[in-house]
Amino acid sequence: MDLKTLKAIRPSEYTDAADGYRAASDMADAAKDRIDNQITKVIEGANEGEAAKAALRQLKKLSENFHYAQVECGLVTGALNGFSSEIASPRRRLLEALEDAEALSYTVGADGSVAYPAGGKNELTDNEILGGTITGNNGRYTPGLGPDTSGLHSANPHRAKAQYIADRIAHAVQEATEIDDRYSKALAKLKAAPGLTVSTKTWANVASDLDAVSLAASEYLRDNIPLDKSPADRKEWWDGLSDEERDEYKRAFPEIIGNLDGIPAAVRDEANRENLPLLIASLEGKDDETSQAKLGGLRRIQERLDTVSVPPMYLLGIGNEGNGRAIISFGNPDKSKNVSAYVPGLDTKLDEEFANGTVNRAFYTAKLGRDMDPSTASIVWLGYDAPLMTPGELVSGSSVALTSNAEHGAPAYNSFMGGIAATNENADTHITAIGHSYGSLTVGTAARQAGGIPGVDDIVLVGSPGVGVDKASDLGIGKEHVWVGSAENDVVTKLPSMKENGGALLGGGIGLIAGGPPGALIGAAAVGSVSDSDNNDLWFGKDPASSEFGANRFKTLPGPTLVSAPDVWNSGLTIDAHSNYFTPEPGKDQVSARNIAAVVAGEPGFVSREKPR
Repeated sequence: MDLKTLKAIRPSEYTDAADGYRAASDMADAAKDRIDNQITKVIEGANEGEAAKAALRQLKKLSENFHYAQVECGLVTGALNGFSSEIASPRRRLLEALEDAEALSYTVGADGSVAYPAGGKNELTDNEILGGTITGNNGRYTPGLGPDTSGLHSANPHRAKAQYIADRIAHAVQEATEIDDRYSKALAKLKAAPGLTVSTKTWANVASDLDAVSLAASEYLRDNIPLDKSPADRKEWWDGLSDEERDEYKRAFPEIIGNLDGIPAAVRDEANRENLPLLIASLEGKDDETSQAKLGGLRRIQERLDTVSVPPMYLLGIGNEGNGRAIISFGNPDKSKNVSAYVPGLDTKLDEEFANGTVNRAFYTAKLGRDMDPSTASIVWLGYDAPLMTPGELVSGSSVALTSNAEHGAPAYNSFMGGIAATNENADTHITAIGHSYGSLTVGTAARQAGGIPGVDDIVLVGSPGVGVDKASDLGIGKEHVWVGSAENDVVTKLPSMKENGGALLGGGIGLIAGGPPGALIGAAAVGSVSDSDNNDLWFGKDPASSEFGANRFKTLPGPTLVSAPDVWNSGLTIDAHSNYFTPEPGKDQVSARNIAAVVAGEPGFVSREKPR
């Protein structure tokens, strides 16, 4: 990028080009939709045999081709609009500097140097001080190698003015060069190979393209998307966009829009469904255990999204960062009067177990809640890194025994809940925060932040090892709105305090929170370390089910009993009582599941209560 090129650039031409790619993306999207929802369905319904199967295979390929074209054209649109927006600023500053030079009758060279006339007189010789040419400093020179700036103190008044103009020109050209380089590299990646066949490898390349465009457009995104604003501010921003602008952001930056609190649920769902296949493709071919675990979880989520669900399933967040991110709602949280968001606990990560099991807890809550009030939606929120029960952590207690994961997760949870409160369309919304196991500490930590959990009316804590406070009233919503479920045989709800346990994890009952296999426990002391004291102090504070804590305790089934300590190693030990709270299936805990649903549905009169400990 040089002065001449920057001066000649017309940002509007790039936005016009972006409009053309957007139109192409729209056409590809419409063609894919027609193939999937019209032509394919007709053939499936009216034909059988090998010919029909062959036709359907070809239609699937064609649909994938159109899908690929739609996504790539959307990325080009975003890149071109980003370049147009960013390049406008240095170009404007260049033109302003050139205008100032012209007004002073200075001459600007092709290299950005500025020639200035003679002016002033030499005090010793009384001769006029000659003019000259000055080169601008773009701020990238190595110290000591920049242009001579001694003229800033020259008696020729034109010297300092020329230097100022030359520096502005140099800065503008340098910034434009960096912008051009970023976007050129990103756009160079957005090319299809000859003889296009859309395969898993192709989608992996698209995922890489998406990253490249987002990286190139990082400054554009910071300037145009209110990433550092509140969810309410983001909603206001989104509402103020035109349909065309919204469409551009969804297609060019689905990984951002899909995970941005304050954006409507239906929009987040659409963007995340678009991004999910790209995340899957980016992990395929990676052999490490973490990638394979995430891949299994993402594939299972995709399968569930492809299956009709009642209540309907919304993908409100998805990502590969940390141990994986997934936020799934059953029911539209913007349309529903009653909304809950459940935070899972220790050893929860994005994998098949999460997609097959943990997700079902939100499903059951929504389904049972709808029996009491059809306007009910329930969410599972894996928006943070819960502690993982790896062998190293069992020995060191590096995260399991500490509050750091909860402290990091609490702001993210509050941001999400702020988005739920901002986008809900009901005047009398009822929002419930639910924390299970270590997730109850995350919810408790979120409640203790300034302002508490945005919009929350009730808090439900189940299987809790403590929530970081000694009184329900410390959670900021009134103790009458705090609900606790604690199964009689849930050992996690009886863990000793750090003081009682000597602060040690090795051999301590905290290892049970993960619900892992016997091999994850350190000997029979895991059972023996359950607190027998009368002070109701658990690992993370006062027992939420105790009378001292002051919350509403609801009934649960006792759950299976633990085996006796001598038999731990050979028993196939489980702690099912810790995992049954949400599940109304036979052999689980239909009593607790219905009580949780009653709280979520805003029907406290349907909750069966139990005396606190």
